[in-house]
Amino acid sequence: IDAVQARAREDLDREIVVFVKGERFTTTPRHLGRRAWVGRAVNEAMKASDGVAWVERAWRRFQDDPLDVDIELSLGGESGVKRFVRRAARKVAVEPRNASIGIGDDGGLAFRDSKAGSALDVRRAERLLSKAVSGDSSIVRLSMHPVAAKVREGTMLPTIVVHVDTNRLDLYEGFHVTRSWDVATAKPGWITPGGEWSLYQKRENPTWYNPALDSWGASMPAVVPGGPGNPMGTRALYITAPGLIRIHGTTSPDSIGRYASHGCIRMHNEQVEELYDLVPVGAKVIIMGSRPSSAAEGDFPDTPDGSDTIA
Repeated sequence: IDAVQARAREDLDREIVVFVKGERFTTTPRHLGRRAWVGRAVNEAMKASDGVAWVERAWRRFQDDPLDVDIELSLGGESGVKRFVRRAARKVAVEPRNASIGIGDDGGLAFRDSKAGSALDVRRAERLLSKAVSGDSSIVRLSMHPVAAKVREGTMLPTIVVHVDTNRLDLYEGFHVTRSWDVATAKPGWITPGGEWSLYQKRENPTWYNPALDSWGASMPAVVPGGPGNPMGTRALYITAPGLIRIHGTTSPDSIGRYASHGCIRMHNEQVEELYDLVPVGAKVIIMGSRPSSAAEGDFPDTPDGSDTIA
């Protein structure tokens, strides 16, 4: 029995080294679920012994001369191979980077090119490691395959960028500005929230629901249906920024270009209608910059007193 167990340990505890993308992983057949059927081998040995005359068996015991019989040690199982490979795959995987526009560390716009990632071919790795476990290989070398980015510059959705410091809205196709319009943003006491948001809904001739019946909207109806007189004008783009922020039209065209809203981004109706047709739900909306600290309600960005400026 000792000899059989020693033979089993020799196979089950041999080191297997796996190299992949500069990483080195070590394991053993035992850790990968391989098992030795020692009891079965012992039974076979006992059967072989039973086939020898008792006199010979007694003499061999007296002489400490074991019976020389070849018994196959059955080995099997590799239940841990999949788990090992998947753990290694997670460690070495490099996620692809999609092309995007965002706010950089310096607060300005950052244009990020797409970049391919890489991943382990899990099924092939499992086959090679299983072969090493069942054979006598001690080294397994695995390769990575490239993973393409899902979004490249040419396949990006349009990106809306609102510059609060200049009250301008730029529309990007890929990394290039294709349209630009004046807008109104929050007046002092209110905020057009900066950050990276997304467009989640679009409405033609939207219904306006009064969000401030007990404050600034107290003199206004609770609900204004779409059509003439609606504060949101003819189109509304709903974005994920906090505070019920919309990009919408207006019934106050003279406010465009000024710090005049309660946080929303106002546009001339004909211009928001143009923008509406150019951007799908899911498009990114970036709001950046801030209103000058000296600006008062109704001021333009460049001239705090509102003079010599045409919007």
